[in-house]
Order: sequence, then structure tokens, then C-alpha cells
Amino acid sequence: MKRAASAMLALALICAVCASAFAAVPEITGEATEDTILKYGNVTISVKISDFFAAGYEYGDVVAVKFLDTSLELPLCSNYSDVDSGTPAVFARSEDEYLVLAINMGDFASTYKIARKTTYPDKSFSWSYCEGVEGPVKFTLSLREKGGYYDEYLLHKLVYTDVREDYPSLTDSEFANFRAVTTTGMGKNKLYRTSSPVNPEHNRNKYADSALREAGVTVVMNLADTREKAESFDGYGESYYSSIYFIPLSTGMDFTSQDFKLKLAEGLRFFAANPGVYAVHCAEGKDRAGFVTALLECFMGASADEVIDDYMVTYYNYYGVEKGDERWERIAAGNIVKSLERAFGVEDICSADLAKEAEEYFAELGLTDGELDSLRANLSDEPESVTYIVKPGDCLWNLSRKYYGSGVYFGRLAEANGISSPYVIEIGQRLVIPAK
Repeated sequence: MKRAASAMLALALICAVCASAFAAVPEITGEATEDTILKYGNVTISVKISDFFAAGYEYGDVVAVKFLDTSLELPLCSNYSDVDSGTPAVFARSEDEYLVLAINMGDFASTYKIARKTTYPDKSFSWSYCEGVEGPVKFTLSLREKGGYYDEYLLHKLVYTDVREDYPSLTDSEFANFRAVTTTGMGKNKLYRTSSPVNPEHNRNKYADSALREAGVTVVMNLADTREKAESFDGYGESYYSSIYFIPLSTGMDFTSQDFKLKLAEGLRFFAANPGVYAVHCAEGKDRAGFVTALLECFMGASADEVIDDYMVTYYNYYGVEKGDERWERIAAGNIVKSLERAFGVEDICSADLAKEAEEYFAELGLTDGELDSLRANLSDEPESVTYIVKPGDCLWNLSRKYYGSGVYFGRLAEANGISSPYVIEIGQRLVIPAK
């Protein structure tokens, strides 16, 4: 009886301590308007980060968030990378003054039916409340679990530097996160992935540009920049990058968004229409470049293990995370595995037919059978004929120079496409380009 009474007393004390701790962290309210929703759907609310921390909230806490008819339990994090792809959270970033509710690689405002986005022809945008929503939208935040996400938070707190000397064990190419893609089905030295060869922000551009030159890369998918931005970086005019074909896509981080898919389709068509040696990059060569490269690896026949292993090389190059480290498995599962499973609509990429899934995914983006065939041929060891869509200013002579190194082979193009004298081609016409 005494033992039972002691146990009851201990339980009561624990509950009292917990209740006291929760009571010490007050409920806080804030508001958001259409004007405080950011470009990719992140919602800024009128709660100052300094006030939030002063009230007793800490990174790694789980916060109950209520708004409209929605109740969520979200981790409190310092950056988007502190949660897995597709996961919502409360973000208190050092560069922000106010709290932000967002989904890592997602759109919080649209997902939770707060507002819808309108994008205009000049690339500007605006947000407007969804039907039935009246602004400003009120948000109530309270402590759900003290430190409930802290272990996960620590796992995600990987940091790297931009100082070359901090990575003495890496080659210059590895420091630039530059490497050939060597998974099953991919042609030898046909596809590379890298950090930005032009953006100096992370001090890797010159190493990446030099690696591009050495590898003989001729066709690049730039997921990070507009053409104007790429050409504005210091040193662009003297770079190898400025002499090669690149398509500037300036994609967002939400791989499920229509905008991302439309731009990805542009990039894939660019690869399909331009035979060469290819590279894919974003700013760091991690998330966007990693996802797009993984899609291409799947398309060409790589296994799930190969795709994951190649993706995770990035985490060694930046953070020193090696296979066998518990973080390696959790990072892979929370990033590339989850992203591919969402893209393909499968429960387990290890048991899926990844080549089939990737081909269907590309077809859903709008690529034709001919474009898929050309893309596959261009990425293989021995490309056969490819398909080219005629653009303004094209002529058979120039296309012959582009694909064969000399204009004198224009007759081969004319013969392959049944074009008779005077070799007139029309904008939008589909041409077959035989292998050299």
C-alpha cells in the first residue's frame, strides 16, 4: 500500500512538473495576410522570433498550430533542411524577423487552402485567399511537446563551409560536388552532376567550371538561374560555361508543383534535342540537381541502391557523412527516397520498376515517344538518330555544323528527312538527326 501510494505521489509530482513546464510557455497568436505569403507559399505570421523564444519556445519543440479549421503539430526549426522533403514546420530562421510556416520543398498556403497563387506573364505573382477564407488569417501556437523533435533536429543540423582548405581530403572536383554519373544504363562520361559552375556564392564555381571543361561537357541544365542571373555573375564572360549550350530554368524547390514540372520538361526536351556531353546543376548540386539526376538514372535503368548511393555522395562531399553512419540512412530515406516515391506514386522504390516509372513520369510531363527515344539515345553509349525541332534561324547547313562539326554534311540531313532542293525547313518541323 505504501509502495502504491509512493508511486502515485511520484506520478503526481511528474505531472505537476510537466504541467508547470507547459504552463510556463504561453499560447501565442499571430496573423497572416495575402501580402505576407512568400513566392513559394511560405506563410509569414506576425509573431516576432525574438518574442517567441523569449516566451520559452526552443528549437526541437513540437508546436501545436491552429488556423481556419486546421490543427497541426509542427516541429520548431531553424531552416528548411531541418525537416524531410514534404514536411511542414514552424521556421525561426536567423535571417528572418518573423515566424514562417512552410513545407520543405512544398507550398504551405496552397496545401492548407489558405490562398491560391496567380503568376503573370512578366513572372510576377500575387496571392489571394481561397474561397470562404476571410483575412487576416489568425494562427494560434502553443507548446505541444518540449523537445519532442530535438533528436531529429540534431540529425538534420549538418553544416558545411565554403572554404576549400576545410576539405583537405577531397579533390577539387569533389569539393565542387562534381562527378560523372555511372549508374546502370548510363553511357560512359555522358552525364555529370555538379554545383554551380558560375555562381560564386559557395566558392565552388571555379572548381566546377574547370571540371566541366576537363570532362568536355557541352550541354547543361541549369536548375537555379535565369539567363540574366547566370550571365551577371562575376567571371561569367571568362568561364568555360559561357561557351557552351545551357538552358536556364530557375526552378523552385517544390518538386510536385506544376511550375517545376513544366520547367523540368523544358530541360528534358533540351537534352533530347541537343546531343552532347551533359551536366545538371543547381546552386549546390544537392537537392534539385540530385532529384533530376536521380530521375535520369531511373529512366536509364539504374537500381534503387545505385540511385541512392550516387545521391548520398553529395552528403559525403559536403558533410563527411559516410555509408554506415546512422545519419546516412535517415538522410536518404527523408530526401531522395521520399521524393522519388512521391513523384512515381509508389510505396517502395526498391521494389518498383524504376525505368518504367521514370518513363511514365516523363510522359506525364508531356514528352513524346520520339523525345523519350532521343533522350535515351543521347544518354547511352552509342546514340542512334535523335529528334530535333526546328527553331527560328535554323538551316540544314547550321544544323550539320552543330551535330557533325561541319556544314558540308547538310545533304545527309536532307536525305534522312526526305527534304528536296532547295532544302527549305520550317519552324516547328521535326527532323531526324542520324548518328555521325
